[in-house]
Amino acid sequence: MISQTQTQRQTLKILPQQIQLLNLYFLNNLELEQRIRTELEENPFLDTTTEESFDESETKPSKDDVQDYQDWEERGYDDVPDYREEYQNYFTNEATPNVAMAGSVHFKDDARQQLRMLSLTERQFELADYLINALNHQGILDKPLTEMADEISFSLNILVEEDEVQDTLKIIQTLDPIGLGSRSVQECLELQLAQMDKSRPEIAMAYKLVAHHFNDLMHRQFEKIYHQLGIDDEDLRTVLGLIGSLKFHPVVEEASHYEPKTTILPDYIINRYGDMIQVNLFSSKAAGVFVNQGLYDQLAGQITTRDRGANQYVKSKLASAQWFVNAVKQREDTMMRIMTTIVEMQHEYFLEGDIRMLKPMVLRMVAEKAGLDISTVSRITSNKYAETHFGLVYLKDLFSEGIADKKGEVISNKVIQSVIEEAISGEDKRKPYTDQQLVNILSAKGYNIARRTVAKYREQMRIPIAQIRAVWA
Repeated sequence: MISQTQTQRQTLKILPQQIQLLNLYFLNNLELEQRIRTELEENPFLDTTTEESFDESETKPSKDDVQDYQDWEERGYDDVPDYREEYQNYFTNEATPNVAMAGSVHFKDDARQQLRMLSLTERQFELADYLINALNHQGILDKPLTEMADEISFSLNILVEEDEVQDTLKIIQTLDPIGLGSRSVQECLELQLAQMDKSRPEIAMAYKLVAHHFNDLMHRQFEKIYHQLGIDDEDLRTVLGLIGSLKFHPVVEEASHYEPKTTILPDYIINRYGDMIQVNLFSSKAAGVFVNQGLYDQLAGQITTRDRGANQYVKSKLASAQWFVNAVKQREDTMMRIMTTIVEMQHEYFLEGDIRMLKPMVLRMVAEKAGLDISTVSRITSNKYAETHFGLVYLKDLFSEGIADKKGEVISNKVIQSVIEEAISGEDKRKPYTDQQLVNILSAKGYNIARRTVAKYREQMRIPIAQIRAVWA
């Protein structure tokens, strides 16, 4: 029997324009400039007042510059060696070597070359290429997979889940050098041991220790390791010696010593005037992008009402141009609103630049004070830098949880981490500090922290236990 029923329910839907606006929030200065160029090329109703200014002193060639109009014969007899020109991409003029440098291939370029030898789909190659670019100079992926999934989704405009990122990362971990794409020292060691001959007892024992009992090793639970692995003190010393001979990072520093110069353009300029902190955008794009209303009026007068396709095209492009101009302005207003709130909450830190002045701050606190959504604050503070009188500041580094000290005051865990890192950097490498000794050092400085908390912060900073650091020495 056919019947009709009527139901009422509430659903939350995100409009496509809201997603595009979140994409704009995520972009930094360079990415926004590229986005504006793309929009100017695709939308005839968008225009810009930005004009490149040329300084005569900058365009005047010096005696060391090679003229563009030289032919090959003139260039071949030039006194400037070719390698000196190539070095300008890697060194400053003062630090340029006087001898030719041996050619080398960057590990990321080599990894991409290996990817091309695999049978991958276009989407897999695109994701793998993005992950390779995200690796740090040691070849380790130091970002959580959930964060990478969000970053890839917004950067490439495709929906990517965490499981797909993990599957792609496993492909990268099959490339050379062994351990490439590992997310921790443990995973890097595990990938190296997996490639060795496990028929040898010490290798099989080392793999079992790293893969299944690494936390016990980090927390110095040696009795538990002796019992579970069935080994004695001499066997453990042999296994630790084998682990100490492995690479703790897939890429050694010498292999990536010469890297192209990277210039970070800040998104904010923060100046100090006495006890006052002034926040400005590094460069405003909203005033330079506008809708060319004159072109629309001209085209509207030429198109007849019968030409529906042309009318629809003109109206859609005009609406898109108006939205983009408003979105750029809204992005900058939101950026200033959030950064002003952060500066108010971290006023003492921006005055002195001392990390010990950093207060506990999470996204929710900024969102509530600024009257915005947490996702908006997260997008605005991602991939953004601020230039201050004490250097560049990555905005995400300003967020931290709080912990109480002996006086009952809540301090940022970044302060505790900085004290731990300072103590470990000055320790005797042959007799490194244990977690309990670090607790005593922190207690002497007025920070009453439990040993398990010290161990947690040490692991977050990817600093191994004292026994492993002693093996390194």
